[in-house]
Amino acid sequence: MNEIKSLEQRPIGGPGPIRRTALHDTLVSHLRDMIIEGDLPPGTRLHEGQLGEQLGVSRTPLREAIKYLASEGLVELVPSRGAVVKRFSAKDVRDMLTVLQTLEELAGRLACETATDAEIAEVRALHDEMVRRYEAGDRMQYYKLNQDIHSAIARLSGNAALADMHAMLQTRLKRIRFIGHEGPEKWAAAVAEHQEMIAALEARDKARLSEVLGLHLTRAWERVRDAV
Repeated sequence: MNEIKSLEQRPIGGPGPIRRTALHDTLVSHLRDMIIEGDLPPGTRLHEGQLGEQLGVSRTPLREAIKYLASEGLVELVPSRGAVVKRFSAKDVRDMLTVLQTLEELAGRLACETATDAEIAEVRALHDEMVRRYEAGDRMQYYKLNQDIHSAIARLSGNAALADMHAMLQTRLKRIRFIGHEGPEKWAAAVAEHQEMIAALEARDKARLSEVLGLHLTRAWERVRDAV
């Protein structure tokens, strides 16, 4: 059984227990980040008592946060074992990336047709900040901005069904996408692909953006397949 690492060295909003303000959202975000970064590896049982003591919260809000992560597909509620961090097989990951690739290829084409100049400028701003986080070596903030860019392109498709399905798959693949940036070569390659994405979006070159997004997801699988 994997041991849960102490949260005392991972304070939110300063040292000490998590504040009660927006407690649910804070707990969900904190636990999700721990899963993404591998502090709670796949198969880890989430002990409410231990986590509650470490975070300085009661079991009730913690239980609700864990249930929310289960609804996202990051945690499984297993009879007789309780809450366990979800473990995806290599086939699970490949299947989800295949569907995500199809969705993003379509989203890219639609976004080039329907997005306003202001909306594209907002994606450019996200991209520029992501590059700054890359240059600073801030991997978690880079990753979150990276995911924000993919979500933004899905939203700019103007297709709510596509955006909803994309959000579900992207959430389940959070840990997998994060490890795709491990190592300087993989990280640099991912950034270069994003440079091509933003150029195609700004040019409203729907064929090129769809192609780059598809290639990006294909390479995402190549970057993670040995780790799943």
